[in-house]
Amino acid sequence: MPYCEVGKTQNAVDAALNNGIQIYYRTYGHGPIKVLLITGLAGTHDSWGPQIRGLAGTDRANDDETMAVDRESDRANNEVGGIEVCSLDNRGMGRSSVPTKKSDYSTRIMAKDAIALLDHLGWKKAHVFGHSMGAMIACKMAALVPDRILSLALLNVTGGGFECCPKLDRKTLSIAIRFLKAKTPEQRAAVDLDTHYSEEYLEEFVGSDTRRVILYQEYVKGITASGMQSNHGFEGQINACWRHKMTRAEIDLIRSGGFLVSVIHGRQDVIAQINHARRLAEKLQPVARMVEFHGGHLVTHERTEEVNQALLELIKASEMKMSPHDWNNFPKKRSEASNRTTVERETNIIIAKIHVFLVYLISLFMTAFKYGRSSLQRLKPVRVGASSPK
Repeated sequence: MPYCEVGKTQNAVDAALNNGIQIYYRTYGHGPIKVLLITGLAGTHDSWGPQIRGLAGTDRANDDETMAVDRESDRANNEVGGIEVCSLDNRGMGRSSVPTKKSDYSTRIMAKDAIALLDHLGWKKAHVFGHSMGAMIACKMAALVPDRILSLALLNVTGGGFECCPKLDRKTLSIAIRFLKAKTPEQRAAVDLDTHYSEEYLEEFVGSDTRRVILYQEYVKGITASGMQSNHGFEGQINACWRHKMTRAEIDLIRSGGFLVSVIHGRQDVIAQINHARRLAEKLQPVARMVEFHGGHLVTHERTEEVNQALLELIKASEMKMSPHDWNNFPKKRSEASNRTTVERETNIIIAKIHVFLVYLISLFMTAFKYGRSSLQRLKPVRVGASSPK
């Protein structure tokens, strides 16, 4: 099994903290161009399946003993040529180690896991692509080792903290309740579909069945095979998302890192609101390009061809040393628009804080209700007999 012993390539301090931590990974394809894929919350390395096939030209792992000797056909669909892809299970999920303490999870810690994996593979530099929580990890990684980043793709990303809260409406509240209650692969698969895809996409027919029916069966099979995420892993990764924040200094390190950035997002994403991604792309000017598609949180699956094309364009532009001026797609003149954007940003921050407060109140009410109900169930009725006449 391909594992990276995180502590082996780190300094003494980090190695002591990560003693025994193993990160599971798979590599696909061959070539001089290296791409690291970092998955999101509760996801495993194979969550990147459509991108692995699109970039490497194959979904057969390099350690698969059944692989054909002749790999030239694997490169046939790769217009850039010669790409090797590595995808990993973050700590707390899949076959990687699951620390039991929340303090062992942060986007910075997981970024160091990814850096250790680069060292383990012998990759001096790589194109780093992250989705959702994986994009937060990718941001930290780019700020930690900007000299090792060839390009950065941030898919369905937010800035962490209150920006992790979904849009507060009846649909997302229902999804959140169902997600917390899900105890079986079947229950988890049903809620994951509504979380990952746009409703329009799920209700489209493919043959005689809707995509919802087809994907539900695939999700149940996948969750059953990999297993439900442990409480320690889930709580740790949630903690990492909530504590994530990119400082101005870290943003400046990325902006001055000498590599191009793509911020890719689905407009119908109910988890990571697109306004937060647009704001991050704006902060990363002049090196960032904002790319929007019709799709949900898992736009990588819903709009596979378009997303893969956007990633290949980023790789190609980086290999060609395209200038940030030619790469970014933001308006050049921003005087009045900038002032308007500042007002809108401040308004959005106020609304977001109110939103978080409401979410907190709802969660507090749900916790109190659950505790109260369990307490009532434990109470045993006491029969009081009639007093005997004196």
